[in-house]
Amino acid sequence: MPSAIGILGGTFDPPHNGHVAAATAAWKQLGLDQVRVIPAGQAPMRSGAPVASARERVTMCQLAFAGSPWVCIDERELNRSGTSWSIDTARELAQEFSGAWRVWILGADQLARLDRWKDVIELCGLVDFAVLSRDGISTVPPAVLAPHIKLTVLTAPAVQVSSTALRETLRRGESARNGLPSEVARHIEERTLYQA
Repeated sequence: MPSAIGILGGTFDPPHNGHVAAATAAWKQLGLDQVRVIPAGQAPMRSGAPVASARERVTMCQLAFAGSPWVCIDERELNRSGTSWSIDTARELAQEFSGAWRVWILGADQLARLDRWKDVIELCGLVDFAVLSRDGISTVPPAVLAPHIKLTVLTAPAVQVSSTALRETLRRGESARNGLPSEVARHIEERTLYQA
């Protein structure tokens, strides 16, 4: 049973080098035993369904983290109907890993709107947070959460990449290899994913 786990949620449509950098930074800097990568079924702050199927996104996550034996691809949100609320996942993980230190890993862009997450005060009681600084975005949590949140700022080489920009690049038929783990890029090319 791991004594310290990281939780990295997201749509992973597709998983990119920024996701790998965040998971790796948290694992190394916080001394985590495991990072659970949890693809969302339907993310609450994203309009529209993911472009790639759930199975493709799981496969791409497996490829992205193939060299990281401390990563577990966790499909619980894909097996749950409706919106993938982080609080539901946190409650489940708190039961499964009740004695473990649980750390939710997010980017600075997500931290800035964390106060809009469902039941976020309860969430702050179930997990600590680790934020990866990105694009000069502040790593200070919303003021309303300051009394409740336990936050660590991670340092990692800057990775200027987003899934939205990668999907657009791929839709135009251009190479997105610079932003993707090589095996993910190869899989996308072989399956012609994201092309119009």
